[in-house]
Amino acid sequence: MTQFKGIVPALITPLDSHEEIDEAGLRRLVDILISKGVHGLFALGTNGEFFSLSDEEKVRVATIVKDQAAGRVPVYAGTGGYTTRGVIELNARMADVGVDGLSIITPYFNGATQAELITHYERIAAATDLPILLYTIPAKAGVTLEVSSVATLSKIPNIRGIKDSGGDFDRLVQLIRLRRDDFAVFTGTDSMILWTLMAGGDGAVAATTNAVPDVVMTIWNAWRAGDFETAREAQEKLRPLRSAFALGTMPSVLKTAANLLGMPAGPARSPVQALTPQALAKLKQALEAYSRVDV
Repeated sequence: MTQFKGIVPALITPLDSHEEIDEAGLRRLVDILISKGVHGLFALGTNGEFFSLSDEEKVRVATIVKDQAAGRVPVYAGTGGYTTRGVIELNARMADVGVDGLSIITPYFNGATQAELITHYERIAAATDLPILLYTIPAKAGVTLEVSSVATLSKIPNIRGIKDSGGDFDRLVQLIRLRRDDFAVFTGTDSMILWTLMAGGDGAVAATTNAVPDVVMTIWNAWRAGDFETAREAQEKLRPLRSAFALGTMPSVLKTAANLLGMPAGPARSPVQALTPQALAKLKQALEAYSRVDV
C-alpha cells in the first residue's frame, strides 16, 4: 500500500484566460515538479481550488495528473466535501481513475462534532480500499479534528496519515506522537517544513513548491544529508513568499507568483480576482528573493 512521505506539492490547478482547465499547463507542471525530485503529487487541495471545481472537473484533473505522472510518483486526489455520501461517490470515481491515495478535508461550513467527524471518516474508509490522508485546515473549514479523534481514526487500516494545516506546532508535535510506519504526519504549513522533519514528522504537503520547487526541495534534501544550516537557510528563504500570501484571496498570490517565476498557473477562478496593482508591486518585490524556475 502506498506510503505517504517526503515533499508532496499541493498542486495548483492551471486555468486558461477563460478560467477553464489548462491541460497543457497542468501536464507541464507535473513534469517540472517530478523533475525537481518531489515524492508525490496532491491534486485538488485547497490551493488547487477544489471548492470551485465540479466533480467532473475534479475527475478530469486527477486523470490528467495520473496520466502525466505515468507511475513516476504517487498521485493523491483531494475528494473532501460536506456530505459523507458525496465523498464516497467521488472516491469511487477516483479509484476508477487509478489514483494512489485520497486526501479528505474535514466537512466545512456547518461545523460537525468530533463524534460526527469520526463517523464521517469511518464510513468513508469502509467504502474504499485506497489509503486515506486526513486533512484538517481549521482556518478555512471552521472545524478541526482533535488529537484524540485522530488517534481513534489512525487505528483504521486504510487511514494512513494526516495533513495538518493549522499552523500550531504544539499540536503538530502531539500528532507526531501518533505516527507509526503505517500512519504518517505531514505539515501543510510551509513555514514549518524543517521543524516538522526535525520533530519526527514525515514531510510536507507544500503549496509553495508550485512556485519555488528548488527552495522547498532543498529543505528536504539538505535535511536528509544532515546539512541543517543549508536546510534552515532554505526554510527561511520561503518566508517572503509565505508572507505575501496575505496580499490577495487564495490562491491568487500563489498563482501569480508561479506565473512570474515561470511556472504554469494562469488565473484563479472567479470570484477570486487578480491582484491589485499595489499588491502586485509588493509581490514582485517579495519575489526578488527567488530565481525563475530552471526547467
